[in-house]
Amino acid sequence: MTSERRVIARHAATVYVGQMAVMAFGVTDTIVAGRFAEGALAALSVGSAIFISVFVSLMGALQALLPIWAELHGARRTEEVGRSVRQSMYVCGAAIALGMAILLFPAPMLRWTHVPEGMRGDVEAYLRVLAFALAPALLFRVFSTLNQSLGKPQLVTWLQLASLGVKLPLSIWFTFGGAGVPAMGVVGCGWATLVVNYTMLGAAIWLLRTEATFRALRFWQRIEPPDWAQIRQFARLGVPAGLAVLVEVTSFTLMALFIARLGTTATAAHQIAANLTAVAYMVPLSLAIATSARVSFWLGAGDALLARRAGRKGFELTLCCALLVAGAMALLRWQLAGIYSANPSVVALGATLLLATSVYHFADALQTHCVFVLRCYQVTVAPLILYCGLLWGVGLGGSYLLAYRGIGAWAPMQSPLAFWLMSAAALFVTALLFLALLARTIVRPRRRPRPRPRAAG
Repeated sequence: MTSERRVIARHAATVYVGQMAVMAFGVTDTIVAGRFAEGALAALSVGSAIFISVFVSLMGALQALLPIWAELHGARRTEEVGRSVRQSMYVCGAAIALGMAILLFPAPMLRWTHVPEGMRGDVEAYLRVLAFALAPALLFRVFSTLNQSLGKPQLVTWLQLASLGVKLPLSIWFTFGGAGVPAMGVVGCGWATLVVNYTMLGAAIWLLRTEATFRALRFWQRIEPPDWAQIRQFARLGVPAGLAVLVEVTSFTLMALFIARLGTTATAAHQIAANLTAVAYMVPLSLAIATSARVSFWLGAGDALLARRAGRKGFELTLCCALLVAGAMALLRWQLAGIYSANPSVVALGATLLLATSVYHFADALQTHCVFVLRCYQVTVAPLILYCGLLWGVGLGGSYLLAYRGIGAWAPMQSPLAFWLMSAAALFVTALLFLALLARTIVRPRRRPRPRPRAAG
């Protein structure tokens, strides 16, 4: 029998390639905006922080449905997977409406975080475009989660790779202008994202209708009225998971808004560190997705021992990769910062920040693995509570104090480094507590089975 480590590694590698293609969207926009103007890079840093906070939080609620579909797949209840996916459209619709409302009206958040007024116009224009790119992005995430739950992420990866070939030239064209298109600056990056997101969604719909992989799901049937039992099941898993992702992501992305008052050099340097950290995060995220798919598959098949083994093998892979990536980030910090900017001040500060982000990444990798596997065992509320206290309280709150007020004998640093140092410390404590919680969870039998989806008719 193929080893669990090999199955997880192959699945994770496929997911990783696709995720890196998507992350290349952000890297492309960061480099293009940085070459256009330092102010454009600063506006992109703030705008992308808000968009990522909204998108990834809502995506987390949808991604949390993976264990449900993977368990149904493991139990060979194939048609019920299709019915469950149709019901998820109601959840996705509500998520789209909520996300668009936030992105179309970001002014209160910009005022609350004291983003400089001269930057707000570009940020608001950028977010207005991305508001209409949110719907295809979330719908495509449902398609991606379905494929991951079936253990077949290849189609998603091919689509994500192909879309990069569209995104790169469009971002350059719309930002700098040419061929009758005026230079739009950072807003041009948003328009390129909108075009690519709708292209990917169109391709996903075509595959759902034509690929043999999806025929057994019987997905293309008239959507049933809301099944509130199933939607409550989604909510029990998805709402705490989505809120936990919101806390995790905002503890990361709100740094950009609080750092904005330090000026364009600090904001641009932080954007370099944040972008590279997000790229590095794709490694543990891919491993966590692959591991959770296998753990849930074996739980659905009724084999708790193999579920635990899959979780352990995934953790071993995550630990090794985290050490390698963190080490590379620290050793190559000057070269990496130099890719993003030609400004010596931005490069110097960015290289300093990357030392702290290497530590941040290691802790982030461990806690990401734990939280995904905990969802397989329906443990979502405890991680949410820990996130709120540690990532918001110690990480973000402590960062703000260290940067602008001082803590005890430490004077205010007036530097983005304060945010990365405190956030890394908070993540380390989080990772240790999650490891203890996971160890306690997997040795206990599950207290109750998941509710069975209602039969058709």
